Amino acid sequence: MKRTVGRLESISIIDLELYDLDAKVDTGADSNALHCDDIFVDEDAMVHFRLLDSVHPSYHGRKMVLPLHSTRKIRSSNGQLQERPCIQVEVEFFDKRYKTVVTLTDRADMSFPMLIGRKFLSGKFLVDVSKEYLCKEKE
Repeated sequence: MKRTVGRLESISIIDLELYDLDAKVDTGADSNALHCDDIFVDEDAMVHFRLLDSVHPSYHGRKMVLPLHSTRKIRSSNGQLQERPCIQVEVEFFDKRYKTVVTLTDRADMSFPMLIGRKFLSGKFLVDVSKEYLCKEKE
């Protein structure tokens, strides 16, 4: 049975020690995206980036280095085609853990530090856009 999620939810990225991030559930987006900057891939295929989330001061500005999973061409919300590095991480969503791929991008003009796309949702979740934070209802 598929679990129903709202248009806004809370997600934790275990591998980055990011807990209870506010995320927009976006069925129009193919993939997940995480807000960060100073993104670059070194000659050893390691992705360097700085986390940005002013709501969580302990995450804001923290520098991370993870192996590059892949790169993807993504059409951003403004219609521009961007090549983004991707990392594979373990996330916790509705008390279950999942391996997923996240693209890294500067989402400074967006309201939420994380975007959950349809590839992650597919086959596991239904989205009710009239609801928010259904993950917190059971607490």
